Amino acid sequence: MTVRVLTLEDSDGGKMGGAWTILNFPLFTTVKLPPFFLINFANLLHALRLQVPSLAHFRRPPRFPSLSQATLSPDQASPLQSVEGIIMARTVFQLPTNISSLVAGPRIGQFQGPTQARSVNMMCTLRKPSLKARAFTGLGACNAFDTLGRPGYGLHSNIASVTFTKRRGRRSSRFVVRAMFERFTEKAIKVIMLSQEEARRLGHNFVGTEQILLGLIGEGTGIAAKVLKSVGINLKDARMEVEKIVGRGSGFVAIEIPFTPRAKRVLELSLEEARQLGHNYIGSEHLLLGLLREGEGVAARVLEVLGADPGNIRTQVIRMIGENAEAVPAGGGGSTSQKMPTLEEYGTNLTKLADEGKLDPVVGRQEQVERVIQILGRRTKNNPCLIGEPGVGKTAIAEGLAQRIANGDVPETIEGKTVITLDMGLLVAGTKYRGEFEERLKKLMDEIKQNDDIILFIDEVHTLIGAGAAEGAIDAANILKPALARGELQCIGATTLDEYRKHIEKDPALERRFQPVKVPEPTVDEAMQILRGLRERYEIHHKLHYTDDALDAAAQLSHQYISDRFLPDKAIDLIDEAGSRVRLRHAQLPQEAKELEKEIRKITKEKDEAVRSQDFEKAGEFRDRELELKVQMSALVENRKEKSKSAESESLDDVGPVVTEADIQHVVALWTGIPVSKVSTDESDRLLKMEETLHKRVIGQDEAVVAICRAIRRARVGLKNPNRPIASFIFSGPTGVGKSELAKALATYYFGSEEAMVRLDMSEFMERHTVSKLIGSPPGYVGYTEGGQLTESVRRRPYTLVLFDEIEKAHPDVFNMMLQILEDGRLTDSKGRTVDFKNTLLIMTSNVGSSVIEKGGRRIGFNLDHDEKDGSYNRIKSLVTEELKQYFRPEFLNRLDDMIVFRQLTKLEVKEIADIMLKEVFERLRGLEIGLQVTERFRDRVVEEGYNPSYGARPLRRAIMRLLEDSMAEKMLAREIKEGDSVIVDVDSDGNVTVLNGGVLSQPPGSSAQLIAI
Repeated sequence: MTVRVLTLEDSDGGKMGGAWTILNFPLFTTVKLPPFFLINFANLLHALRLQVPSLAHFRRPPRFPSLSQATLSPDQASPLQSVEGIIMARTVFQLPTNISSLVAGPRIGQFQGPTQARSVNMMCTLRKPSLKARAFTGLGACNAFDTLGRPGYGLHSNIASVTFTKRRGRRSSRFVVRAMFERFTEKAIKVIMLSQEEARRLGHNFVGTEQILLGLIGEGTGIAAKVLKSVGINLKDARMEVEKIVGRGSGFVAIEIPFTPRAKRVLELSLEEARQLGHNYIGSEHLLLGLLREGEGVAARVLEVLGADPGNIRTQVIRMIGENAEAVPAGGGGSTSQKMPTLEEYGTNLTKLADEGKLDPVVGRQEQVERVIQILGRRTKNNPCLIGEPGVGKTAIAEGLAQRIANGDVPETIEGKTVITLDMGLLVAGTKYRGEFEERLKKLMDEIKQNDDIILFIDEVHTLIGAGAAEGAIDAANILKPALARGELQCIGATTLDEYRKHIEKDPALERRFQPVKVPEPTVDEAMQILRGLRERYEIHHKLHYTDDALDAAAQLSHQYISDRFLPDKAIDLIDEAGSRVRLRHAQLPQEAKELEKEIRKITKEKDEAVRSQDFEKAGEFRDRELELKVQMSALVENRKEKSKSAESESLDDVGPVVTEADIQHVVALWTGIPVSKVSTDESDRLLKMEETLHKRVIGQDEAVVAICRAIRRARVGLKNPNRPIASFIFSGPTGVGKSELAKALATYYFGSEEAMVRLDMSEFMERHTVSKLIGSPPGYVGYTEGGQLTESVRRRPYTLVLFDEIEKAHPDVFNMMLQILEDGRLTDSKGRTVDFKNTLLIMTSNVGSSVIEKGGRRIGFNLDHDEKDGSYNRIKSLVTEELKQYFRPEFLNRLDDMIVFRQLTKLEVKEIADIMLKEVFERLRGLEIGLQVTERFRDRVVEEGYNPSYGARPLRRAIMRLLEDSMAEKMLAREIKEGDSVIVDVDSDGNVTVLNGGVLSQPPGSSAQLIAI
């Protein structure tokens, strides 16, 4: 009879919660202890009896002062043959053969016993008269594998050390346990942890060979993962096969999950494989070799089902281990790992990557590459520095040089050399003590001096300045200066124009050691050629095809609409994101499959609930339903794959999805908000009927509405000048006639909302110093980092309407600044960034000429016929234009597309505006669940009081507020009008406004109280 007792220790007052595993072979049982569970013998025994009936024979010991010193004694009727304890360090000790008591030592994690003692973790057996075993506190997740070894067999020589000392004249022993997985590499430990996670995911209380296999695949970066991926094994398929073979567990998973005997055998075999290969470590490759050698577990069956050949996998693993061990660099040099350990650690061999075909092809840039080779051939100061804007291809030039060296297409002066890129961040990382960084850099320089075939490439070379400079120390730039000047170090640097000016030009001694090579932005045609060169790489990655039109559109549209980035980087990003979008669209599951997946999750949750409530019959029904749904899901997925394959085979290209010009246009629209796609039929109808829609909100002013709509149509079909704004107008006219309202209506209708409009009240820019608010404060002034109100708004939303309200109130310097916006569609802010205005609509409102319009307003009335009205309007427009010329400078007015004069509002137009304003009040009351109707008499009263030709429509709003809103507010506060009421507003015979709640209209003689429909 063997009884397992769970003993727990805690240094935090004896309160502990969580899940603990009782090792009761061959069954593993989990006992859930609630949070803040008070650990004492009675409570613990009560919790354990629910799962371990054998503990019913135990009784409370006479003294139980604490768990750090306790004696657990069995009843005399049930002699104790074996006790196994789990202490806080998760170390399991087993003391067999007639132990009457188990005494915890005076220190936490220490046991003492009078006879033979063995720790399952130690995987060895010692027979000493007195033994003290001290628990270790290494990596917790690894120490949890408490059943790894077998008696007399295991890794004892690698994980334990034994010393014997004389004590009181007797020979005693001390056994100190070391970390069980101390020879495992980080990747191997990650595999073990992932295997535990896979076991938890499937609800298993053990780690088998199948979980180790899933851990090897999921690790992703080790040799084992690379080999398995190369033979076509992926994590998704492997998981499906494992689940088919072993199924899912109960869902009750222990915190510490032990290994099955076969999994322990795999770990032992991995050690043997490592020894046979002469390695003093165990990596993921050794675990895979041990897994293949075991050959009888579930993992072997999974590999067989997935069509993998164990012999082929083993051969590839051995080959990759050999390649990594040799690490022969391209270019004919010796063993880099032996001769240049510092460069190997902190650098990347670009020539080797080029030789293996892992670098993207470099198209063009022949002139820059030749210039770099020419500088490298110099005797001294042979250090080119690539200078250009971000994204123009500086790093690609260094990669192109590495590819030419790998292909032998270089002069003999640099033939056989190796280009290594240095990671400055990695070089500085971890150098917390003074002198460490200098020591690393000195070793790196010594290695380069000993090997004349090294060309060092430092991307972002300005990071040399200040790198590693602690208090009183010198930075990397000053350390490298002598070697750079004497030609002992061949270095290619790369940095942007701003960083070069900010850091390197300030240090003439460093600047003279580098020879600048300007890298200009490629033209649109050159960018197209670059995209064609990269096409194959992106097609392979996304598993689709790019049309020539799509590549051309990426270069052209990115150049035209994305002004704050540079070619070819922005065009490459466009085709990359468009490819991802198209592939994602084709990879989505059908709606039926999504519904099935949702139902499977629901069934799985209900099954787990049934298991927790121990309703196993119901859980079985849920499991059967879950398997049935999974079969349906698999059939749907397979059917979709078959359809996709047949569609691909029937297509002309036979390459799957295709990225077209429309996909590129869609991505550009997502990035910038600018509609660049071709005009659809619906949008075409909307543009043609634009005047009709705007007239519903802006009454009268036909000339202004027509001019605006024509400009929008020209821009949308692509006929506008690409180097100027969409249009620029100045609206002149008296106050309240609809100048600002037209801008708001246009922003709402075409640009999406009124928030799409950037509105600047020019009365805020009357002083000279306030001009800087538009483009940002100059350096040294308050608010320099915030940017300008105008430039920041347009930079964030380039497709917008900019309204300069009451432009005549601005300081004259504002007009000087606006000249380049009106002519070239760009403006430079205080930080030197160029903001693109080519996709903005500029509207300026002005009251200049109001007196002229007011004097001639009577001649523009609606009583004139059409020809007479047009002649009068043209006469007044010419007078207003003359007055504008007196106020604004000619170069400003000459850059505008048109100067539009707004008419005075007639009484008939004011009546239409009154209908619009009343409708707004109706909508607000409808939100309060109150119905409102007005009579024609009331509307006439509003128009009569609100009409004033000199002030436009603004007095109308005040009349509605006074006659309607005030009366309604008083009635609502007096509770005479409540939610759900319907109200009629009328004017009585005395001219007073009356509010009738469900009443009858009064009709004085000779008047009409007819309700109007608005």
